[in-house]
Amino acid sequence: MKIRKLCLENFMLFPSLALDAVSGVNVICGDNSTGKTALLKIMYSVLHAYAKLPPDATKDATVQQFVSKLQGVFRPDENKLGRLVLRRQGVSKTKIAVELEDSSRIQLGFSSQSSKRADILCERASSAQKTPKQPIYLPPKEIISATENFASLYDEYHIAFEETYYDLARLLDRPLKKGPNTAQKNRILKNFESIISGKITQKDKKFYLNVQGSGAFEMGLVSEGYRKLATILYLISSDSLTENAVLFWDEPETNMNPRMIRPIVDVMLELAAMGVQLFVTTHDYFLLQELNLAAIYPEKHPKADIQFISLYKDDADGGRILAQCAGTADELTHNSIMEEFDAATCPDRYFTVQKL
Repeated sequence: MKIRKLCLENFMLFPSLALDAVSGVNVICGDNSTGKTALLKIMYSVLHAYAKLPPDATKDATVQQFVSKLQGVFRPDENKLGRLVLRRQGVSKTKIAVELEDSSRIQLGFSSQSSKRADILCERASSAQKTPKQPIYLPPKEIISATENFASLYDEYHIAFEETYYDLARLLDRPLKKGPNTAQKNRILKNFESIISGKITQKDKKFYLNVQGSGAFEMGLVSEGYRKLATILYLISSDSLTENAVLFWDEPETNMNPRMIRPIVDVMLELAAMGVQLFVTTHDYFLLQELNLAAIYPEKHPKADIQFISLYKDDADGGRILAQCAGTADELTHNSIMEEFDAATCPDRYFTVQKL
């Protein structure tokens, strides 16, 4: 259930935007307030609602499924969908279209005055999976150390967390499946376990990192970088993250020691080789460069299909958000991460210190 194309019209910051996705790693970069996370969330919301939609769902049930997901993920005031429409004078309407690799299409539309209604069109291709894989969203803050009570609290109380955290907690609550693993799965799990120097176990909804010779460590005692990798590891072990799954990873470098950047990129490339489609946002120079090296030297990662997407404001067009796509980060003519790094390391740049 991989994404082939996304088209937006009058959605949040985007007057219009069309993006073609690759089946491997899609790296989204750009300044703050250029809509990186908004792109992840809209793709995730549409894909999640579609995956959970029964083939025989009524029109009203279909509308409720998609509207509820948009409300839970974006959390607009008073649950009004119209607040997701590009702000401008008068009444305007947003249009969202997602095309999948199997040629299935999902289209949504609602106006700036809409509260809880939307126009939904789902066209399932004849080759579409009967039970599509649920997409996975990894928010900047890890949740594996708090899964014990998070889902039940979210069910019973109004908690100021986006629904992406709840969805992830529910996936982490899944037990491991019976039966032997495939050879590919065992290889990937072994590679991941070597990175974090241990195995992940779950007991009574609590997660532990079992380190050989040192015993079991509660997730709350493990570094955040290891917690994020542990989350990936368990999702693979529980068959939530498998071939043809789609993973949305929002700023994986958040609270991450720079030494963990290369292992994180290795994990992304392993997932892509496994057949997972990734959408990753980042502000980090080192993460971008590690992925750039993987794109420049494909012989080291022959199965890693990588695309770089830069979002930027066009000052000549009133600050309109535009997107540029390239096969390597070096080919981007609009790259705020590289521009800031070059400016910071330029020998002609200096700071004037005034004597007090």
